[in-house]
Amino acid sequence: MSTDFIIGLASEAVFVVLKASAPMLILALVVGLIVSIFQATTQIQEQTLAFVPKIVAVFVSIIIFGPWILNTVIDFTYNLLNNLHNYIG
Repeated sequence: MSTDFIIGLASEAVFVVLKASAPMLILALVVGLIVSIFQATTQIQEQTLAFVPKIVAVFVSIIIFGPWILNTVIDFTYNLLNNLHNYIG
């Protein structure tokens, strides 16, 4: 295996991780921003009000985007295992 292959594989793996986690992160960011604006306007400083909606939003995004995330990871793994035999030896 050459260093170019390892670097390419690592960069593709990082891209897949970012692509798979992006829907959950973006939804948590949007919900956190909405909750922060709500807390600032009503001056409610309850700590659980900041975390519970974000956790619920992440769980909902896992339910909605779960099949797409699974397909993304399976495609990466399939391509990795399919092309790995070309570089061994």
